[in-house]
Amino acid sequence: MRVLLTGHQGYLGTVMAPVLAAAGHEVVGLDAGLFADCVLGPSPVDPPGHRVDLRDVTAEHVAGVDAVIHLAALSNDPLGSLAPELTYDINHHASVRLARLARDAGVRRFLYASTCSVYGAAGSSDLVTEDAPLRPVTPYAESKVRVEDDLHALSDGDFSPVFMRNATAFGHSPRLRADIVLNNLVGHALLSGEVLVLSDGTPWRPLVHAADIARAFTAALTAPREAVHDRAFNIGSETNNVTVAEIAGQVAEAVSGSKVVITGETGADPRSYRVDFSRFRAAVPGFDCEWTVKQGALELADAYRKHGLTREDFEQRFTRLAVLRAASDAGAVDGTLRWRR
Repeated sequence: MRVLLTGHQGYLGTVMAPVLAAAGHEVVGLDAGLFADCVLGPSPVDPPGHRVDLRDVTAEHVAGVDAVIHLAALSNDPLGSLAPELTYDINHHASVRLARLARDAGVRRFLYASTCSVYGAAGSSDLVTEDAPLRPVTPYAESKVRVEDDLHALSDGDFSPVFMRNATAFGHSPRLRADIVLNNLVGHALLSGEVLVLSDGTPWRPLVHAADIARAFTAALTAPREAVHDRAFNIGSETNNVTVAEIAGQVAEAVSGSKVVITGETGADPRSYRVDFSRFRAAVPGFDCEWTVKQGALELADAYRKHGLTREDFEQRFTRLAVLRAASDAGAVDGTLRWRR
């Protein structure tokens, strides 16, 4: 199958591309390249691809493609809140435009990287299923809800959108992100000896390893149409439904000599939810996540040590908001996050 993978030079895309290739698919990438240099360790080998802003995609980019895996986005809550209008322009409008072009080009399956953040302030400790009310509390999560709604309207007998609501990602990637919870806490523990938690530690977070996300998308790509057509799936494992304080404790165990410090300075986080992941396991028999939070913490600590993670890299090169601010200050991108030519 010929697969267009948007965001192939991002944190998840860099892990997913070789998994897709190993499954026998022909992978074509599409990425603006804003984070292509955020590499820890040896440079990854990317699939052939297009260096293009998502907002500038044309019919040519989806011609001859059997399926689209759409990861590209402004990819976390602080970044989305920096310029909400850009979040909606890129994450929402450009995503729906891509889907329309794909449908018109005869693409039959469109796997959309949504998020469990759509559940936002779940308001209960019960496990949240895909049928639960959506309560997004950030522009990032709101943009994901809007895309799901619009893709649903585009679905028909030939075009199958699938909404992959990923739990919060963790784990090593050749293109690292340090601004997601487990990756961040492990970095703080190694660099300072403290597992620093700014909230009160009580919110629930569902976590999932980047490699398990890659395996889930690969499985959804070839699942029977009737099993996945126009359906939402939570992607993760109930085992990895943990509080932020529990995540911190796992990190302290993985990084010898570190200690948990919960400051509580940001108070209680309204984003708190425990998630049920059984629907995807039922739709794709044989799939289950392989990575635990503890294993991910150990993997990250080993990778950080091996490749000599520095505080400057941790706070600047591997933090999305800092990367974009640095590119803007240097005049490399304009106010709409487009490359200056």
